[in-house]
Amino acid sequence: MSAMPPTAPESDLTGWAAAPFTGGGLTYDCYEKGSGPGVVLIPEAPGMTPEVLGLADHLVDQGFTVVIPSPFGEPGHAPTIGYTLRTVVRLCVAAEFRAFAIGAHRPITDFLRAVAADLAARTPGTGVGVIGMCFTGGFALAAAVDDSVSASVLSQPSVPFPISKARAQDPGLSPTELDRVAARADAGELCALGLRFSADRASQPARFATLKSRLGDAFEVIQLDSSPGNEWGFARTAHSVLTHEVRDEKGHPALEARSRVVEFLRSRLSR
Repeated sequence: MSAMPPTAPESDLTGWAAAPFTGGGLTYDCYEKGSGPGVVLIPEAPGMTPEVLGLADHLVDQGFTVVIPSPFGEPGHAPTIGYTLRTVVRLCVAAEFRAFAIGAHRPITDFLRAVAADLAARTPGTGVGVIGMCFTGGFALAAAVDDSVSASVLSQPSVPFPISKARAQDPGLSPTELDRVAARADAGELCALGLRFSADRASQPARFATLKSRLGDAFEVIQLDSSPGNEWGFARTAHSVLTHEVRDEKGHPALEARSRVVEFLRSRLSR
């Protein structure tokens, strides 16, 4: 293992076309770029940071049409401490996100389903993929209530915030929604991929255990070692599998996880 690049891949808004989109009674700007099968990339808090855009441009380079909804934050803004805290405070109280609710439907997911359905209708492939991360991780699975979604990627899903045992194991969607995605998975219409760091307290293993019990083999889990003394030097606070922790270094676990996401999306959308 050689010295790793010091920072995660980043990018900016160059080439991204923005337009307002209305769905589920909500309107937000969506940013689009690329050609090929469709992928909806839902930003992690605090929004469309340079690292999120780095992931987005990588997906574009891999041959996908990528749409990034922007329901919070300022697109392109660096994740400074003050900016991040202000954004998270807003997310905690916003009715469309229901950050602490157990067994809950979240109105933002109606908007995301509409985005996915619109993208699926105008791109090649079998449906679309949806990627959620951190605060939005579980939204990727809730979006799959809609038939247009054939692949969901849940990277370190943290909602509802795991401040109790019940919240830590909550799947992040309502029982009715979970029944629907489980039925779609059982029918072979949907597969999901979950990613987390082993010591991540914000995204605990109980949530993935709940989802595994309902989705079975249709739910693949990738867990990266962040225990003390781990080979790649991940801190116990390591959280963002597909953005902040990625390094362009051969064999790097987060880079390999990102590669698996691309492979997963290709296999699902090219059926």
